[in-house]
Amino acid sequence: MGLAIGIVGLPNVGKSTLFNALLGQAQAQAANYPFCTIEPNLGVVPVPDERLARLAALYHPRKTTPTTLEFVDIAGLVAGASKGEGLGNQFLSHIRQADAIAHVLRCFEDPDVVHVGGGVGPRDDRDVVETELMLKDLEQIERRREKKQKDAKAPGKPGELAKAEMVVLDEARAGLERGVPVRMQKLPAGSLAVLSDLFLLTGKPVLYIANVHESQLGRSDDPTVARVKEMAADEGARCVVISGKVEAELSELPQGERLDYLRSLGLEEPGLNRLVRAGFEMLGLSTFFSVGEEECRAWTIHQGMTAPQAAGVIHTDFERGFIKADVQRWEDLVALGSEAAVKEKGLLRIEGKEYRVQDGDVMRFRFNA
Repeated sequence: MGLAIGIVGLPNVGKSTLFNALLGQAQAQAANYPFCTIEPNLGVVPVPDERLARLAALYHPRKTTPTTLEFVDIAGLVAGASKGEGLGNQFLSHIRQADAIAHVLRCFEDPDVVHVGGGVGPRDDRDVVETELMLKDLEQIERRREKKQKDAKAPGKPGELAKAEMVVLDEARAGLERGVPVRMQKLPAGSLAVLSDLFLLTGKPVLYIANVHESQLGRSDDPTVARVKEMAADEGARCVVISGKVEAELSELPQGERLDYLRSLGLEEPGLNRLVRAGFEMLGLSTFFSVGEEECRAWTIHQGMTAPQAAGVIHTDFERGFIKADVQRWEDLVALGSEAAVKEKGLLRIEGKEYRVQDGDVMRFRFNA
């Protein structure tokens, strides 16, 4: 299940630094001048999951495979990007197919790193980028409306369907013209379904990333970070506080030295772990596991999927020929040490087609080939 998060923000807010740290390598150019990212950067990042590590420690498999997320880093956006200013407009199409948006907001002062807005102000920065995304969405809607206006003249059902779609387009357009992104317009499910194939940028869920200086980490009284958290809370969005500089330094250290470095900063885990998990949760995803001596693997599904649908994530034949699923909880398996012990305790269940998979299920599927 390929799922992607687009990274947006003004130039010089730390997008490419964070992207490089996510991948653990210098893939995206990061420099102290606007538009140093010329091409969009793509990276697939494993989702950290202690449960998979503990299951692998139990089975000692030949292969351990985590689930993943894709991140897309584009050039920084500036005022006028939707009309071609800067380079961001060229790459908005690259995040149109993304499932969600991660908005990087600079919360640190640094005289050596130019701020295109003249000073640190995360809410103003957010407003600049959000405005450009809304203008681009308006452009998409207007293009669709022109087509539907012609279709609405057709007789019978095709014309009626086009008229109904125009009502939805006009509703979304009116909201955008008032400065309300699509995700906050509280449109009914039917309207969102009509808009789905437009892949509107402001219709995607948003995660805010407060990029801070090392000295700001762990400070509950930092006023700039507090403003980002308040802004996210007002929208019902998630917020992750990260120091891109710290994460970049951490990614360059040998694995054995990373924990000591984190502890010296009063941290228990890399901020990027929290970022990836937050992105995973924002997209409404769950994880189930398959285990064995050959491979222990985490699989991504949408919350609420049934057992046959989950089986189909592994292979379409599994879904087509689904019979039953053997299900146990990962914590029972780790605590008791074997599937036989789980079964003996009566904790191994056999579930059918109606079963909705729970996050953390360990599953084996029975199917007709």
